[in-house]
Amino acid sequence: MSDAPARVLVLAGRRAGEGEMGLPAATKALVEVDGVPMIERVLRCIREAVGAPPVYVSAGDAALLEATPTLRAWVAEGWLHHHRSAGSPAASVHDFLSREPDAAPTLVTTADHPLLVPEMVRHFLAAADASGADVAVAVVERSLFRARFPRVRRTFIPLGDEAVTGANLFCFRTPRAAEAARFWVRAEVVRKRPWRLASLFGPVTLARFALGRLSADEAVERVSAAIGVRAALVRMPFAECAIDVDGAADLEAAARVLAARRASVGS
Repeated sequence: MSDAPARVLVLAGRRAGEGEMGLPAATKALVEVDGVPMIERVLRCIREAVGAPPVYVSAGDAALLEATPTLRAWVAEGWLHHHRSAGSPAASVHDFLSREPDAAPTLVTTADHPLLVPEMVRHFLAAADASGADVAVAVVERSLFRARFPRVRRTFIPLGDEAVTGANLFCFRTPRAAEAARFWVRAEVVRKRPWRLASLFGPVTLARFALGRLSADEAVERVSAAIGVRAALVRMPFAECAIDVDGAADLEAAARVLAARRASVGS
């Protein structure tokens, strides 16, 4: 299987009850970072990384895709489409995959991922393809992230070998991967509480997690067994890949990185 996705889903909806946590726009996807709306940065990155497979933006209101001239142009081109989001990111992904279960692979990312660059996307897709797994999830190790961003808040899952945090890149490589999305709907409600997440996989997994003896490889094996699909973790070598913009502090961190990138190109 080629590592190029057949389609891309960009999550731009809200979780139920979620505000924008002090961000300077009514819709988080349209918050500008270094002068460009986050969603435009993400979409340009995808286009450069993988060409122009159909891209769907999962949002509650299709008017989001009419919000800027660039978005409107992409819609008119026939490249960009709307998917009506469900009550959460996981529910939206499950709904999207269930509508066309045989369309794979599907790359999923989020609109609040302004530091994403084509190199990250290509690295992830190549590693996902090489894994042979039904579903692949990108993570960043805590040591790598903290070396680059010592004060940016992130939730880490402590595993026996190295704690990891999510990087908002997912590849549903086969039709069977829809089962992973179904399980994600259950797991999402405890995503910020690692011990509750571990409890979903049974008492042995919970005990090993509590004792600090659950390695990343063992966690993947237990997840795969629990949901009936082969899963893989892709450890990303890019600390910036773990930054999504959930609040003002994240926005400031992302703006600093983008300003530094711009200065480096101009020097």
